[in-house]
Amino acid sequence: MLLTIAAFIVVLGVIIFVHELGHFIAAKLVGIRVETFSLGFPPKMISKKIGETEYVIAWIPLGGYVKMTGMIDEGLEDKPLTGAPWEFMSKSFLQKAFVITAGVMMNFLLGILVFFFLTLHVGAPVTSDEPLVGYAVTDFPAAEAGMVIGDRIIAIDSDSILTWQNLVDAVHPRAGDSVTVAWMHDGEIHTALMAPVQSEYVSGDSVVSFGRIGINPKVEFHKVGLFQSAVHGINLTGYIITESLKMIKMLIFGEASIEGLAGPIGIAQISGQSIRSGFVEYLSLIAQVSISIGLLNIMPFPVLDGSHLVFVSIEAVIRRPIPTKIKMNIQKVGLALLLALFLLISYNDIIRIFTG
Repeated sequence: MLLTIAAFIVVLGVIIFVHELGHFIAAKLVGIRVETFSLGFPPKMISKKIGETEYVIAWIPLGGYVKMTGMIDEGLEDKPLTGAPWEFMSKSFLQKAFVITAGVMMNFLLGILVFFFLTLHVGAPVTSDEPLVGYAVTDFPAAEAGMVIGDRIIAIDSDSILTWQNLVDAVHPRAGDSVTVAWMHDGEIHTALMAPVQSEYVSGDSVVSFGRIGINPKVEFHKVGLFQSAVHGINLTGYIITESLKMIKMLIFGEASIEGLAGPIGIAQISGQSIRSGFVEYLSLIAQVSISIGLLNIMPFPVLDGSHLVFVSIEAVIRRPIPTKIKMNIQKVGLALLLALFLLISYNDIIRIFTG
């Protein structure tokens, strides 16, 4: 339990720090005064003022914020603007947009760098087309039948299996049916009757159902150089962003359930599992969560960075500030909705833990 909590705090701490550091650096670059740099939400645990900025570590580690002079933000503070050059509202549209999106860009950059260093250290993954078990998922038919890493699938029913694609073609259409699987383990042939579990994956704009006995192909890692590692880091980050956007679209249109999302409790559980699995898995989790949080933050939802970007974009078009009262009311409604979503996802996390 302590390891899980520590792993979770590190995951969130690194990601939040990187995100807020992006806002902080961008604000400094364009000459905006930063009043507070906080990791966590109030009440304060530790604080120290250096120059014009108070640096804070707070007790609630589920986020953070950079309080900039002259910006209506998560603090929901209504301070009159003075027109001073160091105020957020005194800057140009491009400068405001840069500051607002800098946290998200840093989250994406963290993902790219983590995947870059992992690829450089471990190698680029290449999936084998041989019907070899690279991993057997707990509680799925294959693992329950005794199949383990390294075993070779040799037949499904009466059909010989020579490639992984043969295996996919034989199992995927058979969700809910029974198939006889034969595999080689330590030179001996084993057979078992298995019922492929119905699973789903996203293909384009639709959800595809398929049967699964719970095994993944063998993956080999090939050493690559700096350039290939960088390209792989960028491509993998882009892939995660693309797939996440597909999922968000499906959630909006009711094509996917919110029950599949993981909140803080779910991420904590996954953090504990990944750190026990090893260095590579844990760093990969940090990269994936960082990218996901970055993408979430740029959504045009009140309180998130995306809503601030919408505000400054509208102000650039109408050439005058949106009244502070309107901004604050929108932020309050958004905060309430976000809290409700947080509670719902956390409830689903708890149910998942207790139901396995």
